[in-house]
Amino acid sequence: MSLIFADIGKEHIIKKVGGSPEVKKHLENLGFVVGGNVTIINELAGNMIVNVKEARVAISKEMARKIVI
Repeated sequence: MSLIFADIGKEHIIKKVGGSPEVKKHLENLGFVVGGNVTIINELAGNMIVNVKEARVAISKEMARKIVI
């Protein structure tokens, strides 16, 4: 399932990162890599605050759709 459907506060394992090569590279640079853990902290105004690689990152829901957990 896509990251946008994940429960807030629950840790998930990233199974796939989709999108164009540029989008994949950008998400990987932020720490969204296959096998990594991701936790949704909060949702604000169409954006998601997530905890990945011990850092908090804000991503749009459009980007979150490309992350499969």
